[in-house]
Amino acid sequence: MDDSPRNLFEKFSYASALVKGERQALEPGFTPERLPHREKDADQLAEILSPSLTNSKPSNVIIFGKPGVGKTSVVKFVENEVKKMVESRLDVKIKLIDVNCGIVDSAYGVLLAVGDGLLGEWEEKLPFTGWPLDKLYNTVLEKVRNFGGIVVIILDEIDKLVKKSGDSVLYQLLRINEVNSQGRVSILGISNDLRFTEYLDPRVKSRLIEETMVFNPYNASQIYDILRDRSLYAGIADSIDDSAIKTCAALAAQEHGDARRAIDMLRIAVEITEKNNEKRILDDTIYAAKKKLERDVVVETVSTLPLHSKLVLFSVSLIDEIKNGGRLTMGELYDLYSKIADRIGIGNLTQRRIADVIGELTDLGLIDSEVQSFGRYGRTTTVTLNYGASKIKDILLDDEILSQLKDVKPLQKALPLS
Repeated sequence: MDDSPRNLFEKFSYASALVKGERQALEPGFTPERLPHREKDADQLAEILSPSLTNSKPSNVIIFGKPGVGKTSVVKFVENEVKKMVESRLDVKIKLIDVNCGIVDSAYGVLLAVGDGLLGEWEEKLPFTGWPLDKLYNTVLEKVRNFGGIVVIILDEIDKLVKKSGDSVLYQLLRINEVNSQGRVSILGISNDLRFTEYLDPRVKSRLIEETMVFNPYNASQIYDILRDRSLYAGIADSIDDSAIKTCAALAAQEHGDARRAIDMLRIAVEITEKNNEKRILDDTIYAAKKKLERDVVVETVSTLPLHSKLVLFSVSLIDEIKNGGRLTMGELYDLYSKIADRIGIGNLTQRRIADVIGELTDLGLIDSEVQSFGRYGRTTTVTLNYGASKIKDILLDDEILSQLKDVKPLQKALPLS
């Protein structure tokens, strides 16, 4: 008998590998060589950026659209085309700098990313922290001047930067073109939130939004073409039923036309099939993948919400249990939220800010909200929960702060909050 220890992963090495091509094609971040149903958008963005090929500053542009509609994919595709042009033509001097504002959401962080993106091959990186902002800005300005070409700063999730840190860094970046003639800066922003421009100072807004592009959600037929393309890249086209691809596309189209979600669903379906040592991906596999994806996504989304967003969602869940899934009004919600915030000893936000939080939770798909008219009683926002109240509460109560609310139970129309 062989008592030698076996590697932990050895038992998984015999799984049936369906993927015979590029497994990365099953990831939403994969940049394909073609963009089904976004060719015109890629052409439009290329046209906007084309002045940079003659060392002229292109217009600043903001791209709007819900998550999963191809915004970042189109930008990455056009980026790759620009890089090919830079490599093939000595007279083209363009630098593309990517900043993910979902991660880098401070003025210092954005300036640091731009400065590091302009470093020469042998230059040391700028300090991660510690410099005054004006020193960091002047360093970035000097590096733009030394580069002497067109610097396109791509701010993905620009709305998160503005909401977290304001628009001061945008103003600083836009001013570079006014105080410097040796190099030029253009901003390409990507946003899931059409309303983020309301947070901008009018001086920043007028300079930043010179061009706009709006990406509409995909329909089921378009998502089908995208999934069929990805299955070819991944080498699984012969291992998946056509009806399974159609099912995956239809399910994603029902949820705001999110191609990213469809690709995630396809990837998980592949993993389930391989884990079960099966040969084909069927409709049932797609439904199993959807169930697993929903469980994972909801937990991750809810558990990473800011504190006040969690408190609002907890309040919605409590009232949902009282009303057995009925709609609740903004007044009811704000009253309960205020009491809960007071109970755990934190100051509550204004009702206007809570209205913004409701909008953010709606964008995430956790709730639905709409403005309804109540005749002579006026208009108000009404809210419904999109997931089971007990499931949402269980996730929220894992939070150390919200765990203080474990004893809060819905008792008819009264809650023991005092």
